Amino acid sequence: MDKNTRSIRIQCPKLLVTRNESDIQWLIGSPFSPPLTIISTFRCIHSASSGPDFLKESEEIRTLLLKGFDVIGALIVGKSGLQKTAARAIEAARNLRKVLSGRTNLKNEEMIGAVADPDSGEIRFFVPENDSSTSLELVNSVSYDDNPEKFLWERGCLLLCQLPIKFPVFFPANNPSDVESIFSCAIEAVIAKFKDPNVVYMVEPSNKASLDVVQPVILRGAELDFDTSVPNIEILDEAAHDSEQKLLPCAHFCLKSKSTPHLFSAENADIIQVSVLLNRSEKSPKCSAPAVEYFPAMEETRLLIVDFKLEVLCYAVQGIPLMHAISKLIIPGLIDQLVSMKKMTLPNLLTQHPELHPYHFSPPGIAHPVTVIYELNYGETEMKQVDARKSLHLRLGLPFDRPLLRVANSLDLSTKDRSSRSLTRKGSSLLKDVHIGIPSSGVSGGIVSLVQGSYEYYHYLHDGFDDSGWGCAYRSLQTIISWFRLQHYSSIDVPSHREIQQSLVDIGDKDPSFIGSREWIGAIELSFVLDKLLGVSCKVINVRSGSELPEKCRELALHFETQGTPIMIGGGVLAYTLLGVDYNEATGECAFLILDPHYTGSDDVKKIVNGGWCGWKKSVDSKGKSFFLQDKFYNLLLPQRPNMV
Repeated sequence: MDKNTRSIRIQCPKLLVTRNESDIQWLIGSPFSPPLTIISTFRCIHSASSGPDFLKESEEIRTLLLKGFDVIGALIVGKSGLQKTAARAIEAARNLRKVLSGRTNLKNEEMIGAVADPDSGEIRFFVPENDSSTSLELVNSVSYDDNPEKFLWERGCLLLCQLPIKFPVFFPANNPSDVESIFSCAIEAVIAKFKDPNVVYMVEPSNKASLDVVQPVILRGAELDFDTSVPNIEILDEAAHDSEQKLLPCAHFCLKSKSTPHLFSAENADIIQVSVLLNRSEKSPKCSAPAVEYFPAMEETRLLIVDFKLEVLCYAVQGIPLMHAISKLIIPGLIDQLVSMKKMTLPNLLTQHPELHPYHFSPPGIAHPVTVIYELNYGETEMKQVDARKSLHLRLGLPFDRPLLRVANSLDLSTKDRSSRSLTRKGSSLLKDVHIGIPSSGVSGGIVSLVQGSYEYYHYLHDGFDDSGWGCAYRSLQTIISWFRLQHYSSIDVPSHREIQQSLVDIGDKDPSFIGSREWIGAIELSFVLDKLLGVSCKVINVRSGSELPEKCRELALHFETQGTPIMIGGGVLAYTLLGVDYNEATGECAFLILDPHYTGSDDVKKIVNGGWCGWKKSVDSKGKSFFLQDKFYNLLLPQRPNMV
C-alpha cells in the first residue's frame, strides 16, 4: 500500500483505553479485510515489568480467536516517547503472532503500533514506513465505522466442524506415569490423521431456508494444500463456479438472498457445515467386513478412555475456495482445539479428567464470535468457573455485572432457519421485546434511554388466568422476572400469581388468607418478591403526584443506561412497566415508554402497538390530557443488576 494512502479503519465500537500506563491491548484484524483494519481488541492480562508472557497469552487467545482473524498490532498506554512506545507495541504484536502462527518471518505483514494517552484517551497510530524499514510513520487518517457487523457479515460466513473423538489409552499398571506420554502420542496420531490422504471432508450448508437444493461436496485429504509457509488465502469471485469441487467458493453454500438483509450478525450468518470422515476401505480390493484384532499385553495393563467433543468455528469471506477453507482454517482450528483440550486434561488425567466442551459467544461490543472451552465438572456458580469468566470479561473488556459468557448465552448453531428473527421465545407463546420498532416519542432533541436486553410481555388474561382489574402489578412483576431469566441472572420459572402470593406469606409480609385472593400489590411487595426469589435488590422512588414524574427523568435515564432493567410504576390502582425515557435536559421535555399490563387481547404485535398498549406517553399530551394522575402518589421500583458474571 502506498504510504501516502495509508489509513487506519476501526471496525469496533471503541478502543478500550485505561489509565494504567503500560497496559497492552492486542489489535485484532482479518486476512479477509483491507490492511490496517482493526475489528476488535483483546486485553493482555499476562504481563510483568519485562513485558507480556507470550506463551500464556497465546494459549488463551488461540482458543478464543476464531481462525479467520489475526493479531495485527498492539496498543500501549503511555505518555512519552511515542515512536519508541509504538515500536515496542509492534514488536510485542509480532512476537505474539509468531507464537500463535508458528511462523518466524513476519516482516512482510503490516503491523500497527498504537499509543494511547492515559489522561485524554487520544490514540496515535504508527506503522513501519516499508517492509524492510525499522522506522515508523504516523498515520493521520483514522476512520471509525458505525456498523462493524455489516462490514463483517455482508460478505462473511461461518464454518462449523463438530467432531467427537474417543481416545482409548492403554498404560502399564505398574508404571502409571507413562500414561501422559502415551496420551500425548495418541493426540499426535489424530493430528496426523487430519492430513491423511484417506481422510474425507464433507461440506454442506447448515441453513435450510434456501429453496435451492445444494448437494454436499466431498474433498479428500490428498486434494488439500497444507503448505503453512504460504499464509495467504486466495479469494475468488463469489460468483465463480469452477468445474473442480475443491475450487468452489464458500458462496456456493450461502443463501443467495436474505429476507432481513439489515440484520448482519453472527446469529444470522450463513453457516457451512464441515464433517470429517475416515475412509478405511479405499485401498481394499473387495468389501471389508468388521474385524477384530487381538494385541496381547506383555504385562498388566489398564484402560483409560478420554472423550473429546471438538467444535470448531471459523470465519471466512464467501469468496475463498473450499480447499483453503478446510486446509487453512478448519484443520488448524481442529489441531489448536485438540492441543488446548490436551493441556487442560493432562493435570488430572488419572484422577478425574475434566469434561470439556467448547462454546461460542457473540458478546456485545464485539462484532465476531469468540470460542471458550468450559470444564463442565464445575457448576457455573462454583468459584473456579466464576474466576474463569471474570478473566474472560477482563480480556474482552466486558462489564463485571452481567453474565454474558454463561452457557445459556452461547450461540445456538443448531437452528436451521437463521434468516428470520422471531418475536417469541423458543418453546413459548409469549411475545418478546414488543417495543422494538415502535414510532418515535416526538420529543424534540431528546436522548432516548431504553431497557437493555430482552423481556417477555405479561398482561391481563394471559395463560387463560382472569386477573382483569387486580393483577396489573403481578403482570409487571412477571415481565421484570422474565428479563432476569432472559439475561440469565436466574433460571427460575416466572412465578404465577399464587406463587407470588405464597412468597409474600413465606416472608411474613402477608397472612395465609392472602393466598388465592384478588388483593392488589404494589412496588414494595414487588421488591420483597424479587429479593426472595432472585436475590435482587431494588431502589424505590416516591413521588407525591403524577405531575412530579417528569422531574425524575434524569434519574430514570441514568437507571436505564447503567442498570438497564424494566421499571415498575405503581400509582393509585394502576401499575405499568416502564421500558425507557426520552428526555431533553435543556428544555425538560420528556416521554415515557410504557408497556401496559392492562391489555386483554390476543398476542398480536401490531394490535398492541397500534392500540397504544406499548408506546411513548407524554406526561401531558397535545390535548392537555395527563397520562399520570395528578391526585395520586406513585412509587417507582428500579430493580438493580446483581453484581455477577
